[in-house]
Amino acid sequence: MVSAARSCIICKGSRMLCGLRTCPLMSRFNVKPKIEEKIKDNFFGPASSVFIGRFGYPDVFTGPLTPMTDENVKVIDKPSAWFGNSYDSIIEMRSTLLRTKETMNIFSKNKNVDNLQEIALASKAPDVEMVLKGRPVYRVSFSDVNQPMGPSAGLKSLDIAGNVRIGRQVDRIVNDELTAKESGFMLYEKGHDVYKVSTILSSGALGMEHRKKLVPTRWGITASQTLVADEIIKEVRDYPSINDYTVFSSEYLDNHYEVLLMPGSWEFENFEAWAPGTPWSMGAKTAQILEEYEPYGGRKKYADLQGGGFYASRLAVAEGLKAMRRQARVIVFREVYEGYVIPLGVWQVLENVRNAFRKPGIKFATKEESLKHIGSRLRLPLSDYEKESVVLKRKTLKDFIGSPA
Repeated sequence: MVSAARSCIICKGSRMLCGLRTCPLMSRFNVKPKIEEKIKDNFFGPASSVFIGRFGYPDVFTGPLTPMTDENVKVIDKPSAWFGNSYDSIIEMRSTLLRTKETMNIFSKNKNVDNLQEIALASKAPDVEMVLKGRPVYRVSFSDVNQPMGPSAGLKSLDIAGNVRIGRQVDRIVNDELTAKESGFMLYEKGHDVYKVSTILSSGALGMEHRKKLVPTRWGITASQTLVADEIIKEVRDYPSINDYTVFSSEYLDNHYEVLLMPGSWEFENFEAWAPGTPWSMGAKTAQILEEYEPYGGRKKYADLQGGGFYASRLAVAEGLKAMRRQARVIVFREVYEGYVIPLGVWQVLENVRNAFRKPGIKFATKEESLKHIGSRLRLPLSDYEKESVVLKRKTLKDFIGSPA
């Protein structure tokens, strides 16, 4: 099997050896002519979000994210609207996003911090005027957690043009003396998706006044998904158990998901199986399986093996169970195939598992029947997962008697 890196070298964007219709790496170069005229040492336009770096913590790069074209302004920072779009269209869209940066301490209190918070809280992207430290450098950055970004430049000055629209509920919540966890979940309950909560959290707008601070975007994504899921799972634990073994499925961007719900009290196990040749398993000759587990009472240790992917999957499962008003023992099987050559962030995990729950699940009377179905849809033998599993090794009374007729 040819590795992803070797395929790219041989292909050079022309032979589609990865199996995709268009080369995702070439998409970033296709963008350059569209934004070339706007790559200069000043900028005026809408700021769709903010980005807080993590290197050098607690002194980190901070700045707004600004689309350099008029296309996709409303969705460029809304991953929930991206599902179903192709690799190249997502990369091309995000490659138009200018990242400006200046170094700040996470506890800084100044005009630019206020500006970042207004951008994060805004219900509509406000226009900003920026003077940059030279022309932006055109490169595209990729991350296993963050979404891709385009050109970057040092920020000399930042001003918001006009009034910023901030919803009354949002303004009230962020100005109440609440913890970041309390206010973050309140925003989610009021209809703001977790992506918006993450942006607001990263801007330092949440929390008790004396504890407010900038939060690196990478950490803010996982923190917001965790705090929302924690509250939902508290509610889910009070629901009755499901009665049947139920399987939900989704596949997108060369990521395949099978979600198994089993009767019983809440517990969550998440598998990631990486095919040889992906950027994360370049030297491997066989698929690499990573497993993380959460018991009924929760876990205290960070899921180091899977990182943000675990918490994104967990949130989507929690949302799915809440919508069903049921609790369950849950196993998510994720297989990542060779075509996933460029990391796009954990949003695709969240949206893939969310998508699985949008479709009717397939019900089975016994665990054996449900696992046989899942095994027929996965590339790896189910026995490989069973060797690593906490949940599948444990037998319950329901496993022996099946569902009532």
